[in-house]
Amino acid sequence: MKDIRRFLLGPPLRSVEARHQRLTKAKALAVFSSDALSSVAYATEEILLVLVAAGAGALWLSVPITLSIIALLGIVAVSYRQTIHAYPSGGGSYIVAKHNLGVLPGLVAGSALLVDYVLTVAVSVAAGVAAITSAFPALAHHRVGIALIFIALITLANLRGVRESANIFAAPTYFFIGSIALVLLAGLGRWLLGGNPAEAAVAASAAAGPVEGGGAIVPLSLFVVLRAFASGCAAMTGVEAISNGVPAFKEPESHNAATTLTWMAIILATMFIGISLLAVAFGIRPSGEETVISQIARVAFGRGVLYYAVQFSTALILVLAANTSYADFPRLASLMAKDGFLPRQFANRGDRLVFSNGIIILGVLSGLLVAIFGGRTHAMIPLYAVGVFLSFTLSQSGMVRHWLKTDEPGRLLHAVVNGLGATATGLVLLVIAGSKFIYGAWAVVILIPLLVWMLTRVRVHYDEVAAELAITPEELGGSLPVIEHDAVVPVASINRALIDALQYAKSLSSRVYAIHVTIDPKEGERMKREWEKWGFGVPLTVLYSPYRSLIRPLIEFIDRIDRRHPKALVTVVLPEFVPSRWWHVLLHNQAALSIKTALLFRRGTIVTSVPYHLHGATPPEPPPA
Repeated sequence: MKDIRRFLLGPPLRSVEARHQRLTKAKALAVFSSDALSSVAYATEEILLVLVAAGAGALWLSVPITLSIIALLGIVAVSYRQTIHAYPSGGGSYIVAKHNLGVLPGLVAGSALLVDYVLTVAVSVAAGVAAITSAFPALAHHRVGIALIFIALITLANLRGVRESANIFAAPTYFFIGSIALVLLAGLGRWLLGGNPAEAAVAASAAAGPVEGGGAIVPLSLFVVLRAFASGCAAMTGVEAISNGVPAFKEPESHNAATTLTWMAIILATMFIGISLLAVAFGIRPSGEETVISQIARVAFGRGVLYYAVQFSTALILVLAANTSYADFPRLASLMAKDGFLPRQFANRGDRLVFSNGIIILGVLSGLLVAIFGGRTHAMIPLYAVGVFLSFTLSQSGMVRHWLKTDEPGRLLHAVVNGLGATATGLVLLVIAGSKFIYGAWAVVILIPLLVWMLTRVRVHYDEVAAELAITPEELGGSLPVIEHDAVVPVASINRALIDALQYAKSLSSRVYAIHVTIDPKEGERMKREWEKWGFGVPLTVLYSPYRSLIRPLIEFIDRIDRRHPKALVTVVLPEFVPSRWWHVLLHNQAALSIKTALLFRRGTIVTSVPYHLHGATPPEPPPA
């Protein structure tokens, strides 16, 4: 097992190597921006899916809607640049909101991000699988299985460490940027320089299949436009990722993170508006059989090598976009665990200096989400973006409070910038929550408060445990009191493991009780005779169990000892042999484990094991002289 683990994850890293795991700007762009950049593969499509219900004449509105989202992106990017410089330790919305607005707003921001990171993995992978099935329709029925395989592979890659995952994901990110650039250039050239892209687009849409959500035409209204805008805001997810992961950058961390954020915003805006323009220019309509990106690529390149290269790069970046969540979810969970709002295990780094528990939990939750929604992107999109814009709003509001409390030069200008960001994202949050509520956003609106309540209960538990475990010098009286013991040794058979257990029990107490539980009186009498023959100097009590239970007679015996010596602790000493091969454990009953489980919550009772290690068929070699 250890060899398999090392093969999959690599050798463990020393703590001092953490600094060498940091990322350059180029690699950080791949790790932290893949989610935001990949969203252009479905953001335009989500806008068109809403507008097409109002008829083909409404599709041109996708361009002004895209421009309004890009303007919002610019405001948020500038705001988060200020956050990066003000909070170089990372943590993003959770840290900013908690420090400046209070614990409850911080938990709301943290919960919103945790939910969104899980959704990001599920949506990104599902969209990547959709790109594959667009090129190879025969695989459509296996979308869930393919998605789960991709999630497992990304989880494994991240368990290997930050730098290795960056090496894996850097090339696909830049391959996608390059392929989209080629699509935009080729499409723009076809549109401006000749040919008849409209006819090609009609053919592409016809080949793509029926229009998604086709049916009765609904009137074009402000509500429809707002719904389209809300759906297109999926392009904004992942923008906060860089501010959450500032410590992962090479020095100077803040400068490198801010520069990376700027480049990410510029690349995202360029690709987003380019795709929306070509979709309108070519008359592309969303289809349940083929993605908008696929249709645009077919108009631009035909069904040639470049088309399949675009589809491959799109599928790859969409699947690997989940890596942004794998970079931030475990880091955020570790911060919340250190504050006592999540189980402590989330704060622990694994062998490869990553927060392994957070990575595994993220993989499991996102896999469940994909399975529940059948791997369909459109089914999960209504749940998307609510958490993102809630965290945006709380973070920027917290930054306004931060600037007002400091005396740094230019603080008022900084406060205005973050205030503008908070106002814009707050209004968008209302639009998204309102327009998507009946389409599934209600689930997130309910889930976030529920998660906040769970986080507070975790903290209450830790506070109660700390209060109960706290001691004062007065309680001890200057010295540790001596503990009086009664030792109980369960006996299954007479063997070497039992001898070791009896010796250990006698070292604890002069009152040692050996007990043997049996369902057969004759077998009990035989055990008594054999026990007397060996003469261990410890009395044996045989307990008869008419209902074939090992645990109940043992507990009843311990209860009698408690009544006899109420001030003493009862230590149950379990003789256990340890097989030489891990799979040998499956060949033996687990009576010791059953006893430990039954007595774990019994006050005044201690359970300890005395292991006897078996050597297997080959006896151990004598130690060197």
